[in-house]
Amino acid sequence: MSVQQGQDLLEVWIDQDLCTGDGICVQYAPEVFELDIDGLAYVKGTEEELLQAPGATTPVPLPLLQDVVDSVKDCPGECIHVRRVTDQVEVYGPEAD
Repeated sequence: MSVQQGQDLLEVWIDQDLCTGDGICVQYAPEVFELDIDGLAYVKGTEEELLQAPGATTPVPLPLLQDVVDSVKDCPGECIHVRRVTDQVEVYGPEAD
């Protein structure tokens, strides 16, 4: 079994109601996050499209996991959530234990 198969798949989403628009997430992981014209951050889909539906999620690419985690830790709005796909448990973010 490869390392990637043994890893839990993770997804990330942003609560725009708490987003402060600082863009720290975009600085860390521009492949995953983008600021929209409204000044708020959103996740990007696998085809680089902006996912603007509330609660929209995108997979966290394993090579970018540390950048996404750093985004979570440094986000002043505490609005970035990373959870396991299998059981929806938040592993990084304001609701993580």
